[in-house]
Amino acid sequence: MLLTFEVIAEALRGRIRSGELKPGDALPTQAVLMAEYGASSLSVQKAMALLKQDGYAISRPGKGAFVAHPDADGDSDDGEAGNTPVGGTAARVEALELALAEAVERIADLRARVEALEAGGVPRG
Repeated sequence: MLLTFEVIAEALRGRIRSGELKPGDALPTQAVLMAEYGASSLSVQKAMALLKQDGYAISRPGKGAFVAHPDADGDSDDGEAGNTPVGGTAARVEALELALAEAVERIADLRARVEALEAGGVPRG
């Protein structure tokens, strides 16, 4: 069974592959995806990080996430303003962001367990 962030990422990949979302199109905002999938902000962030890591999306600071151009070359920059390389360093950064998001989620879960134990309750999970 897929995790929520994987379901979101796969649905967006499908929309990109089908042509519903074309290169350069803005991807749905975090708020829209949270409402559409009943997901947490962390799940949406992880889905977006996965799409970026796989080369389906790019981020433009202050503007949002967009469908990547299929001919984008991750190891070179063509000099166009606003284009972020899909592979290379950008992919490594996205992979690290995903790993960090997973670590934060684990820490939050552990914190909730500790708080439950301190309150005399039974830990969740």
